[in-house]
Amino acid sequence: MLKKITMTAIAGLMAIGATTQTQAADVTLRFAHFWPAVSDVHKNLFQVWADKVKEESGGKIEVQIFPSATLAKPPAQYEAVKNRIADVTATVQGYTANRFPLTQVVELPGLVQSAKHGSCIIQGLYDEGLIKSEYKDTRPLFLFTHGPGHIHTADKLVKEPADLAGLRIRRPTAVVAKLLEELNAKPVGMPAPQSYQSMQRGVIDGVALPYEGIAVFRLNELANKHTEVGGIYTLSFIVTMNSKVYDSLSPELKKVIDDNSGVNWSKTAAKVFDDIDVIGHDLLVKEGHEIYKVEGGVNNPAWKPIVDKATESYLSELESKGLPARKVYARAQELSKSCGK
Repeated sequence: MLKKITMTAIAGLMAIGATTQTQAADVTLRFAHFWPAVSDVHKNLFQVWADKVKEESGGKIEVQIFPSATLAKPPAQYEAVKNRIADVTATVQGYTANRFPLTQVVELPGLVQSAKHGSCIIQGLYDEGLIKSEYKDTRPLFLFTHGPGHIHTADKLVKEPADLAGLRIRRPTAVVAKLLEELNAKPVGMPAPQSYQSMQRGVIDGVALPYEGIAVFRLNELANKHTEVGGIYTLSFIVTMNSKVYDSLSPELKKVIDDNSGVNWSKTAAKVFDDIDVIGHDLLVKEGHEIYKVEGGVNNPAWKPIVDKATESYLSELESKGLPARKVYARAQELSKSCGK
């Protein structure tokens, strides 16, 4: 009797093992990004994408996510995908300096009014082929932006450009650095996750971030003065994949990746970022922070000559290198009008 029970148990275990092997993923994608695992960006965007890919592939694609820059540091994440340290990444193009200058046209003042708006612009530029040449070494899945960036400081409220003179402000990219330099601030380059520690130690006086970034990286604990210069800048992002990994997939699995790429996921990302912007703004209001809104935004007479000069400087620099910056910018302006806010 005991022998019969034992044989039955062994048979059962073998059956379970066979089922597990059948259900094991054919492909495991390592997905690197720098947002915290507890953030809404991780939970409501990247994890949702990973779960969708697994579901639609029937479990044949497993996505293993590495948040908080655990697989590669923020400035190295695009290269990590190119060199297959990671298979997929979500990163900021501007963290890889001088590599995506045409893409970063979308960061210029006055173009973007929300993440939904900016994501429509940047995905449109890519789909129309205007910036596609900058991504020959990976396979982009979707592009998006965050909402309008603002200026957040600890001790001094910025009301006009002169108030920025001499302030050390964290800047995300070289495009934003040029703008801050025109405003006589002292831009300090660093990825968003480093902002908290740098501000806490007094390395910087403030940060350029959207309300989303203030909420995600807990900058509300350090900065209690906030300035909105409507549409002064935004930041571009990409989710992209190693090309050889994509090419190695079966036609069935390529279709799953293709179906989870493009404009629909750009819109999904935009909604996540716009929703967190509301959360971040409401948090500051609840905590009694001082929020100053510049009347007219970038068209305010005190700000407009400076932001126009920064825009012209950036476009002229790219044109001098033989890049069709004005063509891309003109189309971005057209999309800005047609995409809706």
